[in-house]
Amino acid sequence: MRERGHWDEKGEVRMVDVGEKKITKREAKAHAAVKMNPDTMALVRAGKIPKGEVLTCAKIAGILAAKNTHHMIPMCHPLPINWVDLKFTLNDAKSRIEIESEVRVEAKTGVEMEALTAAAVSALTIYDMCKGIDKEMEISEIYLEKKSGGRSGTYKRKSGK
Repeated sequence: MRERGHWDEKGEVRMVDVGEKKITKREAKAHAAVKMNPDTMALVRAGKIPKGEVLTCAKIAGILAAKNTHHMIPMCHPLPINWVDLKFTLNDAKSRIEIESEVRVEAKTGVEMEALTAAAVSALTIYDMCKGIDKEMEISEIYLEKKSGGRSGTYKRKSGK
């Protein structure tokens, strides 16, 4: 019988057993965006948000989120994260901050959820840091850009930003 993911033969939820899988190098990149008022963006760029340095705080939050994904997503395996990074692009034309997270690991399962969680929590942190000034912000476009490693190989998102 083919393995049925997170459901056993009785239809009960379970964690997938990755015990027989090989350890391979895996990485994933994810994206998120936070749209904001141009005046808010200018304050972020100038480091003048009253709560502090927004992008530094968002980067730290994203790194912590990646390392703790298994505590937030019930069926995720705890992974020995090798590396996490987040990059921010202040897109003045669209009045938004673009977030790219990247996570690397050598493990028996992938890091897609860790990369997505890092991007999402980083976006939430930007929102939290700026909400006193701009309640109209929008978090959007949380998606997996790319993943590699493991049995399913490489995936690259077809549609662009």
